[in-house]
Amino acid sequence: MPQHIGIVACSAEGAALCYRTLCSEGAHWLGPHGHPEVSLHGHSLADYVRCLEAGDRGGVAELMLSSAHKLARAGADFLICPDNTIHQALPEVLPRSPLPWLSIAEVVAAEAAGRGYRRLGLTGTRWLVDSEVYPDALARAGLACVRPEPGERDAIARIIMDELVPGRIEADSVRVFQRVIEGLRERGCDAVVLGCTEIPLIIGDANSALPTLDSTRLLARAALRRALGDAVRPERSRL
Repeated sequence: MPQHIGIVACSAEGAALCYRTLCSEGAHWLGPHGHPEVSLHGHSLADYVRCLEAGDRGGVAELMLSSAHKLARAGADFLICPDNTIHQALPEVLPRSPLPWLSIAEVVAAEAAGRGYRRLGLTGTRWLVDSEVYPDALARAGLACVRPEPGERDAIARIIMDELVPGRIEADSVRVFQRVIEGLRERGCDAVVLGCTEIPLIIGDANSALPTLDSTRLLARAALRRALGDAVRPERSRL
């Protein structure tokens, strides 16, 4: 039987995209309408934002652990969190977690290395881009990380929190992201990490100057491979 996937949710749009990916792509392996068992728990996003704005990483960890314990009681076998920003608290979560986790940054780093990329641009919230979540994970895979310029970080953060998280899509904001990615290409990047789980709602390979690494869907696919185990045939191991 496939393993039971637990989703520690933070923002609604990112968690929903992750859940939809698990369900829609599970059918590749389990037949029409098939997917592993999935449970989701999420505290109010406002609780996370208060901790992030206060620089309270311990508070973020406590929220994640609360969800982890609830999902363990629901029968989950392992956990994923489709939110890049709060992964900065994962080192504090892992030693106390009732279940193992897949790290979104480690999943993206492995995919980037597998595709032969060497220098990755990073997009995401200001909290994420200013953190070491991706620089550390990419460095362990032998890859370089390039952050946008400070003004670009502020513009991206505003779009994410004020528009994408509430589910709004503005054409002008798409163009802002495109200009930032073009700048990363000019600085020598060969791919860009969509390091906020809402960014794939407006940016993808079709409208980006660089190949994109969609952290949301990559995490969901890694979770499917783990959940299905031996059910994944080698020739179809990459969704």
